[in-house]
Amino acid sequence: MVSAVKCVIAKLLAPLWRKVDDDEENSYGAATEDIRQLRGSVVTQLCHDYGMIDDTVYFTTNEVLGGIPLRVRDTVNGLAVRDSVQGGWRALRVEKNSDAWEDLGGGFSLETDCNQLRPLIGTVTSCDRDGGFINQTTFFPQNACCEGFKPMKGDWVQAQYFISPTQWSSQARTVSPLRYRRLDQVRVSSVFGRCGVVEDSVFFSLDNLLLPPGFRPSAGDLVRLVVVESNQSFYCWRALCMAPWDDSISNRSIPEVDLKCLLEDKGGVVIDHKTHFGALMLGETRDMVIWIQNKGSETHRLKCFDFAGWDLENQFNIVTDPLAQRQGVPQQTAVTQVVSGGIGGSSTNGTPTSDPAVDLRPGSTGTTVLLAGEEGVVEEKEHQDTVRKPSVRRVERDVEITPGQKVSVTLSCQARNIGRCSELLLLHFSSFTTGRILEVTVGSTEEGILQPSAPYCPAATQPRPQAAHVFTVMAAHPPQRLTKRHLPNFLGNYPVPQALRDCVESDSDVLVAQPCLGESLSVDNMRLRFSSLLWLEELQAEKELREFNITGAILRRGAVYLHLEVLGLAEGRPSLFIGDKVALKKPISGGVVMEYIGYVTEINEEDVSLRVNTEFQHGYLGEPLDVEFTFNRLTMRRCHLALEQTKHFGDNVFFPTAVVLQVPLWTGVWYPEQSEEVKEKIPTADGVKLSDLSVDMVSKATQTKSDSGRPIPSPGQLFNQQLNPAQREAVKHILAGDCRPTPYILFGPPGTGKTITLIEAILQVYHHLSSSRVLVCTPSNSAADLICIRLHASGFLNAASLARVNASCRQEESITEVIRQYSRAGEDIRQASFHRIVVSTCSSAGMFYQIGLRVGHFTHVFLDEAGQAMEPEALIPLGLLSERDGQIVLAGDPCQLGPVVKSKQSQAFGLGVSLLERLMANPLYSKGDGGYNPMLVTKLVYNYRSHEALLALPSRLFYSGELCVRAQRAVVDSLCHWSHLPTKGFPLIFHGVRGMEMREGNNPSWFNPAEAVQVMMYCCKLAKKLYNPVAASDIGIIAPYRKQSEKVRLLLHRMGLSDIKVGSVEEFQGQEFLVIILTTVRANESVEGDDLQSILGFLSNPKRQCGCDATQSPPHHRGKPTCPC
Repeated sequence: MVSAVKCVIAKLLAPLWRKVDDDEENSYGAATEDIRQLRGSVVTQLCHDYGMIDDTVYFTTNEVLGGIPLRVRDTVNGLAVRDSVQGGWRALRVEKNSDAWEDLGGGFSLETDCNQLRPLIGTVTSCDRDGGFINQTTFFPQNACCEGFKPMKGDWVQAQYFISPTQWSSQARTVSPLRYRRLDQVRVSSVFGRCGVVEDSVFFSLDNLLLPPGFRPSAGDLVRLVVVESNQSFYCWRALCMAPWDDSISNRSIPEVDLKCLLEDKGGVVIDHKTHFGALMLGETRDMVIWIQNKGSETHRLKCFDFAGWDLENQFNIVTDPLAQRQGVPQQTAVTQVVSGGIGGSSTNGTPTSDPAVDLRPGSTGTTVLLAGEEGVVEEKEHQDTVRKPSVRRVERDVEITPGQKVSVTLSCQARNIGRCSELLLLHFSSFTTGRILEVTVGSTEEGILQPSAPYCPAATQPRPQAAHVFTVMAAHPPQRLTKRHLPNFLGNYPVPQALRDCVESDSDVLVAQPCLGESLSVDNMRLRFSSLLWLEELQAEKELREFNITGAILRRGAVYLHLEVLGLAEGRPSLFIGDKVALKKPISGGVVMEYIGYVTEINEEDVSLRVNTEFQHGYLGEPLDVEFTFNRLTMRRCHLALEQTKHFGDNVFFPTAVVLQVPLWTGVWYPEQSEEVKEKIPTADGVKLSDLSVDMVSKATQTKSDSGRPIPSPGQLFNQQLNPAQREAVKHILAGDCRPTPYILFGPPGTGKTITLIEAILQVYHHLSSSRVLVCTPSNSAADLICIRLHASGFLNAASLARVNASCRQEESITEVIRQYSRAGEDIRQASFHRIVVSTCSSAGMFYQIGLRVGHFTHVFLDEAGQAMEPEALIPLGLLSERDGQIVLAGDPCQLGPVVKSKQSQAFGLGVSLLERLMANPLYSKGDGGYNPMLVTKLVYNYRSHEALLALPSRLFYSGELCVRAQRAVVDSLCHWSHLPTKGFPLIFHGVRGMEMREGNNPSWFNPAEAVQVMMYCCKLAKKLYNPVAASDIGIIAPYRKQSEKVRLLLHRMGLSDIKVGSVEEFQGQEFLVIILTTVRANESVEGDDLQSILGFLSNPKRQCGCDATQSPPHHRGKPTCPC
């Protein structure tokens, strides 16, 4: 409130301040501006259109670099000026303090930061011959673009930019395409002026297209091209360079205007127009001589002649000289040079006479007599050789034709195609190209049999009488056209059917309302069956949420919101998120109830901030209200939406029965583990130089260099050379994508390096598949954060390559500093979708359906911890892929944590079975006599985490005894001789504690003080021993109840061991600690039957076994010895 009053007063007094400043400036004259460098300053006030730094420096949003929104208490750097000593400070440039600046300490300088290159991903918003702008703010000169890349407005680019210290503006130093790929044998769909479309999906403009000399694309051309990602109207790819698929200009359709110009005589050179071979029977061959005469005053040089490719059967050819071939001299063409007035005369119309012409070709031993026939067709008689002359389609020979001279070209036609056929002969002179159309009519003896038996005589039409009444019967609706698949941009409501709700509330048989639940899962009933299971789960969630409704709650009125205390909220009872709806009901006399809807805006432990109606907030005087919580259906609605996309995917994705191989995405050679000698022989990626467009279409414009801090290995080399053979094979199959879109499964038991393998595969796809865009999803935020941290730690990505997309309900305090820089890139969901690697939870991936993305925008989906996701939840990211060419990778372990399902009915009908587990039961994915099919499944068996004593039992029970110990002996044996171990060499302790389970206040969470104290005592023995103490960060404590975690943390804090991690079993998934301590809390011996299962379900569930799997040395289990588990 105080800040708001300050803002109002400041606005009212601002004109007076400006007036005083003007008077002082006029009285003292022009003064020199004072400059002040802001370093580590704090934003103290924020008003509607301006703010204050350190309560002294005025700034607006225009001075904030990048348009980053600032908040009060944000630390900023920048520059400020004032006109005079009495004047106020005004910011010229404000930039939010980055994490890297804080690490630089006292050595930081503004100039150093300005020159530092920073990554940027964006679109070209304007471009001209001098340069352009990226995202309207970052300028780039044309020389900053990589060689061969001519940017165009709408192109998606990746750049390295710096801040100009003199102009306080950003400028790019390097600019290259964000994504690119090569397309072969594609056809030009249409051409409009200087723009066109290839395969109805790629846009091109002749103004920004690299073409080989002499080639201009036309509709119907078969071409090869390199495309870059670009926003061009309805198209998301733009052609960067293009060339005909055949190196010669063939298979082209020439416009009528261009053809007329081509057939005209040019430069005084006259060519025969009688070019019809006449009628030939199928299989016959006939030769023709075409005469070329120079009637001009200049000498012309005939460089080459060939055909345009109209005739696909290649019936027309150029006759070559057989004598030269037999005598070992270079092959020549049948071109006879005749000097005007010499031996070979000519008639007045330019056609050859019957006078003999001397053959001047090298190697000729006789005289060729050319006898003129009808329409220029001749018989050829060789006096000394009657061997048939060979023929070719293209001849290159430099023939000089002086004024008055003429030459002849002998052509041959071998009839192969019945009917009238034509071909275009092209003669390329040094200064122009001209041509002639060759024609032939090919017949066969069988045509006589098919002649009409009588002349055609049309029947006379009879007038029909006018009908008095007409009854019209409409035809059935035409079948739906096969159009391109489009992603929806609207999220439906998908309400629970009333019949199913009534059935559940009355405890009736759900099969009556949803008979599909009694059928086996198939592609036909997949959508309806899973939708029914989701509705059952939703009804159960609503029922559980109603148990937490509060009667007579007293709210606390704050400055902006109303605050509600919800006991048990930290335990997840109830589970609330930012944005959830809460109903506040106020009874009024006469049975009338006023209901006020509030929305959760902040959650702090057990305090919930509610945004309500302004009048209600100001008028609330502390009267008791009834509080009803509402189930957040957002994730369920996204699951329903994803189920609608399953109709586009065939059986080969969700119910595969056979392996269908595709063309590999990457066909390079993999190198073994390299010695220094091998490394010298393998070319580096930066050394590739493909500048010749006609040789290789991947030009230098697409040879983008990485901006990461470490050198990028060459294709065929691993980023992590420590991978074992099974991990290497998994990476190879994922990169090749031989069986796409059939899912590929990476079966990774605990501690076998599944996440490391996944990181390697993502890096390989990112660096070696230039057209790829990867979406990495996990069921939980903790697993997604772990992927993000591992990618960051690899050192092979720059900051602009990766975006971490978070749900809007996630609190910023839960995001670590390392991930925060990538989370900022994910705040704008559309901008984040164009990063090459995007990491999110499965549910948050549903946001990509609502921003108008095209099918196939993401080329790869990696689903980590896939065994923990319900199948409809896993379908959310998978539905974004192309059903024809998308690559799906499921990584996880079906024997570990499964999906959390609350409804017993949903559990019974299969909602608790993940997509990973269901596919592993498919015969195609099952283990055979020779193991798993390596094209679909790779099982990792080398455990790098646990001691063999801890690994033996789970290996035998769940993994067929295949797990092998590969952990470092120095680590796993470090506590095997600890003095408190009951059995030396066996790093496992069961410690029975007869304590009392308790709850306090209105909090439903359980805790056991005796077990908490015993846990603390073991932590002290480990971390405070005199000889080789265990670091507190190497100890983890798993507690199933939030209250027990709270009590344990309290004790550890008093002992100075706050660095020990305490949490639920889900929080330890995918992590490893030297010591794991598990406290079971519950100690009621009288509990039996179903209550026992509900109490100890977290222990009796065989999939919740990561307590032992996460430890490298002794785990300690605390619980009551007489309470079974």
